[in-house]
Formats: sequence, C-alpha cells, structure tokens
Amino acid sequence: QVQLVESGGGWVQPGGSLRLSCAASGSIFRHYEMGWYRQAPGTERDLVATITPVGNTKYADSVKGRFTISRDNAKNTAYLQMITLQPEDTAVYLCGARDVIRGYTYWGQGTQVTVSS
Repeated sequence: QVQLVESGGGWVQPGGSLRLSCAASGSIFRHYEMGWYRQAPGTERDLVATITPVGNTKYADSVKGRFTISRDNAKNTAYLQMITLQPEDTAVYLCGARDVIRGYTYWGQGTQVTVSS
C-alpha cells in the first residue's frame, strides 16, 4: 500500500494562489494514478484533477484553466497548483492514489483550503 501526506493548505483571499503537495511513501509511486479531490461541509467528495503515471491529466470543469496537477516521480510527490482561487473552492482537499495494477485506492488525511475576503 501507499501512505499519503498532504500539505500546503491554508487561508487565502479571493484571487490568490496556493500549491498543495502530496508526498507518497510505502510503494512504487509510478504505478499509481494520482488525484486531487475536495469535499465541502455537507457535500460529497468531488474529483478535482487526476494525472496518470505517464502524465495525462483530467480536470473538473469548475477548475479548468485555474488549477494544474503535476507529479515528480523522482520525489514521489504530486502537486496541485491553484490560482485565481474563489470562495467556491473552499473545501478539504484530499490526495488519492489508485494502484493501476491492483485496483486499490488510498487516501491522505486532507488539508483545509479556505478562500474568503
């Protein structure tokens, strides 16, 4: 299995930027599709972005053009660069790792992102 630890969350004013990091350990990082998800109070967990082991990306419509997912396989780390943040982006952001070989999914503990004036 893989252990995931997110960092980089915090408070930012509308229009600001944050970069989230997800450090992975315990398995072979390049075998995992990495993803960022978010969950606001009282809502279901929603997909934000994913990146395959070879770098193909997908984004939710709500974040296209503002968020960029990336990965550094040498550092076993995935990132989410967020710009032009809006109050609607306020949520707990979670890192997920899907084992493309075995089909299991693992989750980090989440990091809070709050966007307010």
